[in-house]
Amino acid sequence: MNPVTLLPFIVLIGAMFLMTRSAKKKQAAAAQMRNEMQPGTGVRTIGGMYATVKELHDDTVLLEIAPGVHAIYAKNAIGAVLDDAEYNRIVHGDDESGLDLDGTVVPDDASSLTESDEDASDDSRIDLGKKSEEKTDETEPKDADSGKKSEGKDDGEADAK
Repeated sequence: MNPVTLLPFIVLIGAMFLMTRSAKKKQAAAAQMRNEMQPGTGVRTIGGMYATVKELHDDTVLLEIAPGVHAIYAKNAIGAVLDDAEYNRIVHGDDESGLDLDGTVVPDDASSLTESDEDASDDSRIDLGKKSEEKTDETEPKDADSGKKSEGKDDGEADAK
């Protein structure tokens, strides 16, 4: 066989080897993280719920979701083990000194994006109505019957044959 024909197969096997190797590393790191859990540790589940570990078993974990509320989860459902400072910041809102309160304040709405001056008046707002229809209505003479409803028909009904 020609070595050039074997080259794509060798590259394919090498790529598969590298992909499985990185996946195994990620699985090993996740397993090590789950094994480092201890009672009292704050965790985030893969669903995004924050809780405190109460008890550890072989394949399950007893989590305290709220004071007095406990739930049993599989160890594989733990997405991240958080350190105490991060858990308290997220769950209890503690340690706000890390936030930049003196920085730029971003408004909740888009009012600052739409108004160029602070004293912009309502008169300068753009009318989004269709001007072309109003002009055609004014130029056409209005019939006396055009304002009346046709007898026996409701709005939206048409003559059907």
